[in-house]
This record gives sequence, structure tokens and C-alpha cells, in this order.
Amino acid sequence: MTGFTEGTPCWADAMFADLEGAKSFYGDVLGWTFGESSSEYGNYTQAYSDGKAVAAVVPPMPGQEGEAAWCVYFASPDTAATAEKARAAGGQVLMEPMKVGDFGTMALVKEPSGAVLGIWQPDRHRGFEKTGEPGSYAWAELFTRDPDRADAFLKDVFPYRAQQVADDTGEDVDFKVFTPEGAKEAVLGRLAMGEQFPPSLRPFVNVYFAVADCDATVKKAVDRAAKLQFGPVTIPFGRFASLTDPQGAHFAVIDPSTTAGEMPKLTDA
Repeated sequence: MTGFTEGTPCWADAMFADLEGAKSFYGDVLGWTFGESSSEYGNYTQAYSDGKAVAAVVPPMPGQEGEAAWCVYFASPDTAATAEKARAAGGQVLMEPMKVGDFGTMALVKEPSGAVLGIWQPDRHRGFEKTGEPGSYAWAELFTRDPDRADAFLKDVFPYRAQQVADDTGEDVDFKVFTPEGAKEAVLGRLAMGEQFPPSLRPFVNVYFAVADCDATVKKAVDRAAKLQFGPVTIPFGRFASLTDPQGAHFAVIDPSTTAGEMPKLTDA
């Protein structure tokens, strides 16, 4: 495996009942172009930014119709071993390890608090071809109502070091970041869902896409019938906003070049 350390988000895709609608929305909002749908793999369609693969969209398989949702895949040198760790840590394996041609091997797991994570062992398809630039993946956060169980699961499944982010807001925010062994920077955040989140919102992994102008992107998304859930707000990591697309999939956008405030203090947890 090259390019992505174990436990690092390496790919993202989403299932949409209206595939053409999703392509039109994200093409307009994030500037994506799309390749040919692969009928051999259920019309899986890759999205590109500046000619580099950044995500994919796919229609639901018969019997799998439901809410649209983004899925973030975490890099693994051995999908089967990671899936077993997830099961042993109290998670549920929703899709057993499956080889996808010569592209790689995938699995889907649900952590104990209910969020779904993808596992990806790359072969020919290594994952994101660019990150952190406008139109590409920037960050991911696990939103959970049971942070203790989610934290324990993440550390049991991946070689993570956890750090608590100091809450300087006075709003009693419980936020941690996770860093793989040997890595210098965190690759995943974990947010405890408080009363500000509606009870109907299930735990999920929120995917952030980088943009050049957060406010302009939000306006474009809302004009295309997306719902603004939070923001835009500027923090030390960038100016970001959380949205729900017209088909119900949650995502966020962030302009990492526009920042405010000092970086928060981290303590080992």
C-alpha cells in the first residue's frame, strides 16, 4: 500500500437514487466532472477535479434504496483483518470484505454508536488523487451520541493516537482528533452530538470538501436546493459550513485559506 497510512481516509463515495441529479449538483457546486459509468460495477461513476479522481457516485442496488449518504473509506493493508478488528471491537460488518476487480478490496462496517465506515485495501485504485485543494477531500469527522464507545472502537480498529481538543468556546464541546502511528497530523475528528443536533439525525461520518470560497459555494448549493445546517463560520482551520444536498446526503465545505483565531490546545486522551 502506498500513499495512505493505515487509518487515513483514502476515498469517498455516495449512493444516490437520482444519479444524474447528483452529478449535476456536485458538478455545479464543487466543479466536478464525471467519467463513464461502469455497468460492470453497478454504474459506479468517478468524479474528477482538474482531471484527478476525488470521489464517486453510484445508484442504489435493487433492495438497497434508502437515504442518500456519503461514505468515507479508511485505508487498510488487510481489509479482512480490519473487518475482524471492527467485529471484535463491538462493531457490525455490514459488507464482508469483497474484492472489486483489480481495483482493491472493500468492506463496510458500523461502529457501535451507529456510524458507517468504509474500509479500502488498494490495488490499482489507490484512492484520492488529490486532497486539500478546491474540489477535493479535505477532512472527515465522526458525529456520535456515544463518544466513549466510538473512541474505543476507533483505537481498537486502527493504530490511532487520540487527543482531546480544548474547549475554549464555553459551549461544552467534546471533540477529539485521531492520528495514525508515525503520522504527524490528525486524519479524523470525533464530535459528540449534543442537544443542538435533532434526535432524528443518526450518527455518521461527515465528509468535508475543500473550496476556494466557502460563502460563494454555500450560496450556489442553497440555490440548487441544498439545506444549510451550520455556518459559514471561520475557525483556525478554515471557513466552513455544513449542508445537506437535495437528496438528503450530509456534507461540509471548507476554505482552508481563510482562518481566524489560534490553534486549539491538544491533550493526549
